[in-house]
Amino acid sequence: MSAAPVVTRFAPSPTGYLHIGGARTALFNWLYARGRRGQFLLRIEDTDRARSTPEATAAILSGLDWLGLDHDGDVISQFDRAHRHAEIAQQLLAQGAAYKCFAPQEEIAAFREKAKQEGRSTLFQSPWRDASPDTHPDAPFVIRLKTPRDGETVIEDEVQGRVTIRNDQLDDMILLRSDGTPVYMLAVVVDDHDMGVTHVIRGDDHLNNAARQMGIYTAMGWPLPVYAHIPLIHGPDGKKLSKRHGALGVDEYQKLGYPAAGMRNYLARLGWSHGDDEFFTDAQAKEWFDLSGINKAPARLDFKKLENLCGQHIAAGEDAALLHDIDGYLAAAALPALTQAKKDAMLRGMYCLKERSKSFPELLEKAHFILADSPVDMDEKAQKALDPVSRGILVKLTPQLQSVSWTREDLEGAMAEFAQAQGTKFGKIAGPLRAALAGRTVTPSVFDMMLVLGREEAILRIEQAAASET
Repeated sequence: MSAAPVVTRFAPSPTGYLHIGGARTALFNWLYARGRRGQFLLRIEDTDRARSTPEATAAILSGLDWLGLDHDGDVISQFDRAHRHAEIAQQLLAQGAAYKCFAPQEEIAAFREKAKQEGRSTLFQSPWRDASPDTHPDAPFVIRLKTPRDGETVIEDEVQGRVTIRNDQLDDMILLRSDGTPVYMLAVVVDDHDMGVTHVIRGDDHLNNAARQMGIYTAMGWPLPVYAHIPLIHGPDGKKLSKRHGALGVDEYQKLGYPAAGMRNYLARLGWSHGDDEFFTDAQAKEWFDLSGINKAPARLDFKKLENLCGQHIAAGEDAALLHDIDGYLAAAALPALTQAKKDAMLRGMYCLKERSKSFPELLEKAHFILADSPVDMDEKAQKALDPVSRGILVKLTPQLQSVSWTREDLEGAMAEFAQAQGTKFGKIAGPLRAALAGRTVTPSVFDMMLVLGREEAILRIEQAAASET
């Protein structure tokens, strides 16, 4: 009999942007499911109505879309399933696995304060746990889970290993509030069970929650999912990731111009490893990813490594796909879109733009010669490169370019002959040419620019530069 298909889920709270740590959690779930032909589900945990917003939900969906983490089925709203969560709480109550607790908040707070002063455990033990229904007052109550008082709860975690928690350290957690609304801890378990989730892969800040949630699974007779609690991401200084370390939201990385493929590669490598492999494709990541490769220690954000991997993915990217990603970057960064003519030129020149570009802003800076219109604006260094002597050389060069065949080989030959005739080396001519063609002194090769621009535009720019007064 074959094993049940893998079902993972990502369950963010819509209270803000998609955090970089949440994005990595989503990626791990996505890779694990996709690599096993399973399902990757998305649930929005919007039970906190005061903090949940449609804008945050939209930001999460947008971030996942940019990262290319597609999910199966409809997006599940946890809030919309409140009636189902309450139904399970009532079922637990009916079977004696839960009880009504009438202790008011003031009584619980007073107990904890006194216990704290006396150095005792502040774990509240309700006097209503074993009370007869005959003694129940006509008053508001919560429904609590009956947690075993003796023994241990053991979490067999795929990342953390065997984790043992004494049951006398666990409280009888609330399932339903006095207003009849379910708590998050109950909702998570019911949703995971109903959605058929087989593997719960989430941050290790949820490890203690697992022990409490397992009590619901056990009481209901439901099979436990496989748990994998992954360490959080720290900053380069080893401290908890915060705004002082730089970008936190996935949307910020898109606006900074990092390619999604590079982000996926980097996030996968952030806390997980497959031998010494650093650069890999999505197909390889899906094939290789396994829970056993996740490290126990917190991962550290390293922007240099991120840029290096992004540069490799840009260099290896398909030209049309890169242009599509650049369109997305420009829109996200609220920058002007490219015209169709500029897109066509970008496609022609992508071969000389994508090498050694670590981000789309860097690539677009290299593409300045394409994006600029004639006459080209010169930066300060370009103006210095176009002194009277250099402009005179360009005047002499123009007729040579009018008749040469517009191929790299013939252009290189013509330039070499021209330099020799002028009693100089091509390197002396290249500087003024760069300035004329791009208005910059740091550019792709002169021949690449001439080929991408075409004869007419290239000669026009050289003539305009030759005639300019610096």
